[in-house]
Amino acid sequence: MKGHIPPDKIEEVKRRADIVDLVSEYVTLKKGGKNFLGLCPFHKEKTPSFTVNRDKQIFYCFGCGEGGNVLTFLMKMSDMSFPEAVRHLAGKTGVIIPERVLTREEKESFSVRNDVGRVNKMAAAYFSKNLFSQAGKEARDYLRKRGIQDDVIKEFGLGYALDGWRHLRDYFEKAGVSLKLVEQSGLVIPKANGGGSFYDRFRGRLIFPIQDIGDSVIAFGGRIIGSGEPKYLNTSESPVYIKGRNLYGLNRTKEDIRKEGYAILVEGYFDLITLWAYGVRNVIATLGTALTRDHVDLIRRYTSHVAVVFDPDEAGKKALTRSIELFLSGNMHAKGVVLPDGYDPDQYLRTHGKEAFMEIIDKAGSLVDYYIENVIGGVATYEEKRDALKEAVSFIIHIDNTRERDLFIKRVSEKIGLDQELLTKEVNIVLKAAPGKEADASREPEMEIDTVELSIIHIMLEFPSVVPEIAKKNIFDCFMSVNLKSLALKLTDYYAKEGAKGFDASQFIQAIDNEFIKKKLLRMMIDDNPYDEKLIDRVTADAMKQIKRKWYKERCRVLKTKIKKAEENDNQELWARLLEELQTLQKEEKTSL
Repeated sequence: MKGHIPPDKIEEVKRRADIVDLVSEYVTLKKGGKNFLGLCPFHKEKTPSFTVNRDKQIFYCFGCGEGGNVLTFLMKMSDMSFPEAVRHLAGKTGVIIPERVLTREEKESFSVRNDVGRVNKMAAAYFSKNLFSQAGKEARDYLRKRGIQDDVIKEFGLGYALDGWRHLRDYFEKAGVSLKLVEQSGLVIPKANGGGSFYDRFRGRLIFPIQDIGDSVIAFGGRIIGSGEPKYLNTSESPVYIKGRNLYGLNRTKEDIRKEGYAILVEGYFDLITLWAYGVRNVIATLGTALTRDHVDLIRRYTSHVAVVFDPDEAGKKALTRSIELFLSGNMHAKGVVLPDGYDPDQYLRTHGKEAFMEIIDKAGSLVDYYIENVIGGVATYEEKRDALKEAVSFIIHIDNTRERDLFIKRVSEKIGLDQELLTKEVNIVLKAAPGKEADASREPEMEIDTVELSIIHIMLEFPSVVPEIAKKNIFDCFMSVNLKSLALKLTDYYAKEGAKGFDASQFIQAIDNEFIKKKLLRMMIDDNPYDEKLIDRVTADAMKQIKRKWYKERCRVLKTKIKKAEENDNQELWARLLEELQTLQKEEKTSL
């Protein structure tokens, strides 16, 4: 039974593992100076930009920005969780990880997940056998009518639920499987009158097994053949399945998504399967639920670019609004794809073919542009502009990134003919009234990252022994960047906890939330160290002097503005106090620099 991994064992695994040896199992590397170079496995490229540094045990791609240490590389390449990656490397490096005795609750949870997984596997085989039996002829004919041939049927493990109330139930009873367990899988439903009796959830339906990243069957979707409602029916959530955390087909398409550099997101099973059958393999589908933050995080493991195919009706527009918020907050680049004449992807491909479909995908504009042009835009009357303003404000307040928000305000104000300052004012009023809606510091715009402040953090990462000395100078109080100040303080705490011996720069960088800063530091660390160790004290002193000078300059500027305003308002008392504060600050600056 696999439980907690002691921290000292994780460190031992990292010490013993060599990142160059591990990466070489997946990528052909060539020595180039101190580093090793190869073609990036995470995006398409012709010229090698994927760099591995053996001394620092880190990797970084100058093309797509992916980076990390030996564990994060294995997690990204092999779709492993952190504990799985640690255990895998422990096996390769000969590190023995002691197993913790699990609690009764943990054992029961583990056992139920295993049992439900076994039930799903049995059900998938049962449904598949039905499809290729005489009873499944109608379902097979239906699939062929839609252009789905046997090779694709077998690839996706499609099946058929016989038209009756207890076929699956009887199958499990004969196999000696508890129907209570089958109920937990969502495959049978207890009768309303109780008495321990159950009936099949799927009857006379085409079955789509839903698999997780590791190819395990975790749930099922069923489509009625012919007329009837509901058209689609899914198993309920279970110990192994949560709708909002899984995407249909990703287990098969993830490598093609990496290879093509983007994913095509569609709504239905048939959309995905038809795209696959026509040779479009970088595709994923939601599972009868709206897009969630977990979905976006899952997609981002493989690409930061997505083309979203959606309906232009009211329901589609609502889904679009929610999607934009999620993609923007997830730092994803999304295109909005609307097929002509109300086609869905399945119908369009069967009617017009792959080339025409891919042309629409290639020409699609950004999701944000589509939203502004088609959801908010097109207003003329006062009432329409008022409604558009409300719509825009309710959307803009969900954009956490200040820079993205300002750009969006500018675009919207131009589109609907409103004063930009008015729209900004309306947004700020709502933001102030809504607790927790201030700008998210973790998404600080790139332009606000001070290079000199960043260099101090870089120096501390390259030469950990200088951390206590720099911290003693209280220089972080002068940092203008909120993110870098927070990061510098965390780095100081990390050093105090681990000491010089346990300090691991790659591990610290990997824990940074801000993706832009993380990538910046990885890029700096992968390059040759630009600092001469003999001159590091002088370099650090010069950098701190620049930071202080900038801080004093900004403080003086703010005070001068306040003094001017006090003078304009004829507030002599405030004017005198602020002037004294300015003079004190200027004297302090002269003595400290």
